[in-house]
Amino acid sequence: FHKPVVNEELLRSLPNLKIVASAGVGIDHLDLKLLSSHGVKVSNTPFVVSTDTADLGVALMLASSRRIVEGHQIAVSPDTGHFPADWLGTGVSGATLGIIGMGTIGYKVAQRARAFEMKILYHNRRQRNEEEEGAVGAIYCKKIDDLLQQSDFVLLSVNLTPQTHKLIGKRELELMKPTATLINISRGLVVDQDALVEALQNGVIKAAALDVTHPEPLPRDHPLLKLQNVVLTPHVGSATRQTRRRMMEGMLESIQAALAGLPIPNEVL
Repeated sequence: FHKPVVNEELLRSLPNLKIVASAGVGIDHLDLKLLSSHGVKVSNTPFVVSTDTADLGVALMLASSRRIVEGHQIAVSPDTGHFPADWLGTGVSGATLGIIGMGTIGYKVAQRARAFEMKILYHNRRQRNEEEEGAVGAIYCKKIDDLLQQSDFVLLSVNLTPQTHKLIGKRELELMKPTATLINISRGLVVDQDALVEALQNGVIKAAALDVTHPEPLPRDHPLLKLQNVVLTPHVGSATRQTRRRMMEGMLESIQAALAGLPIPNEVL
């Protein structure tokens, strides 16, 4: 978004800086130790983005499974004389959804998927309690491999950390069903993109629906842009008017608190 990188040079040029207020959940673009060493606080807007991002995750699943983008192209093409009878998508209702990262966003995805009568598996650093699992009918998979092997749709909703960097690579993609779809609403670097391109080209998995890539945007000649079995959106998980306004309000609250020497809402420690 053409914002300045918060590095040593910038921090030295801003000796009176009190806080860096970041929009959204992810803070992988910030060096927390460096900021702390300069006495600078950090805040984000973690919870306000959850609903819209979960909505987008489900939208991507539906768009990919029912081939919405391809269907639109057929419907509006000047070359279309008839609609092909053998043009088929994949059903979502009753399918198995595997959610990797059952935080606030992942749990909201599960709530929505329950309305589609989906079987919900999840993998997380910690298992949710029985009441939370029961409310959405979710089954905990201690091993990520078990989730990958069983799921028709695998949705990624994790923070980018050293542990989740390229969490999904060649080995993990090969564990997935050849009929499965990968959905990423977290960060592009959670997936090994080269391995994903190869898997999509060779039928290792059926499709991918991605709101995030690395870099963003992708180079215009990137192979992901040319594949028919890929749906891409431009990192718009939180991009509704209502949520973006609430994000800005939350950032302002944090900034005002920092300047007044008060406890900072949503401070990242």
